[in-house]
Amino acid sequence: MKHKLFFVFLSILILTLSLGGIISYRLYARVSFTTTSSIPPDHDLWDILLKDFVKDGHVDYQRFLENENLLNDYLTLLQSHGPSADWRREDKLAYWINAYNAFTIKIILDHYPVNSIKDIGSKSQIPLVNSTWDIHFIEIGDKELSLNDIEHRILRKEFNEPNIHFAIVCASESCPILRSEAYSADNIDKQLDEQATDFINDKQKNQIAKNQIEISKIFSWFKGDFTKDRSLIDFLNKYSNTKINQDAKISYLDYDWSLNK
Repeated sequence: MKHKLFFVFLSILILTLSLGGIISYRLYARVSFTTTSSIPPDHDLWDILLKDFVKDGHVDYQRFLENENLLNDYLTLLQSHGPSADWRREDKLAYWINAYNAFTIKIILDHYPVNSIKDIGSKSQIPLVNSTWDIHFIEIGDKELSLNDIEHRILRKEFNEPNIHFAIVCASESCPILRSEAYSADNIDKQLDEQATDFINDKQKNQIAKNQIEISKIFSWFKGDFTKDRSLIDFLNKYSNTKINQDAKISYLDYDWSLNK
């Protein structure tokens, strides 16, 4: 019986990964909080840290480590101001993107120095089970969350916003760059559009020509998020400086998981 259950689970896992994330967020239940705040927190401290320690997407982890007390102050603020149902969409979106990125920095600092975020945690990592992103180290209100919880159960599940994939950063070279400012409710949609434009036109992340494109594996892993109401080419053409033909050949670049320092 145990062997049968293992193979059933393994089959589901393989199907999940092969569908590029279409299923993965549906495997997670929606998160609800009993401890919330009626007033969204101020992200000014996070903004200062990003401006001081992030340049062109490269993170100075050593300086973050030397000022970890300031990062901890910001994380404490987030932990005591969990989102309330009456917050605006923009406030919630800015909160969760900033939280994801700040707690990603935190887990790196807790294990620094490391060469890759994937070096953290179990040596035999299974996606969606015991990877770095499945460690429950984030306390928000009355919940203990993982980075995967924030990404799949909250951001992907609740907001229907594909551009979050260009804003949340997995601390790796092939990720979208970490923005040198905090996301804010007043500017969130503009910031997300800028992130999408910058990422898609970054020749180190995507190589785009009219008839052939080699693009980030993000577009494979989460293809369903980009193609709910259009083709992948249509989505790319919304932001790409080079317009792509609908019948262009598509391939995916190898993903570099080395630390974005």
